[in-house]
Amino acid sequence: MNYIDIEKNLIPYRFDVSLSDEVFTFEVNYNEDYDFFTVDLERDGEILIVGEKLIYAMPLFYDVMDHRFPKVSIIPYDESENSIDVTWETLSESVFLYVIENGEEEDG
Repeated sequence: MNYIDIEKNLIPYRFDVSLSDEVFTFEVNYNEDYDFFTVDLERDGEILIVGEKLIYAMPLFYDVMDHRFPKVSIIPYDESENSIDVTWETLSESVFLYVIENGEEEDG
């Protein structure tokens, strides 16, 4: 599976990513007090969402029904299933933001 790589040492930072032939801008932030990450999402300079919390095994933007959002699922997940949280210790170590295309099945 493909995943979006998060460079923790650059946080807070912004980057562009192509998803289903559309370019989105992600801004990744970290809450040091409570050890969690959030993502802001933009498309064509328009802010779509601010402060989407990364929750383990929960697709980002899962509760949004809006054609401007990515047409793929983005899921924080650990393929080894050793981690169950998205924390500073686990993100980009064992937990990655996997991109699941429509119709693509997860193993298991």
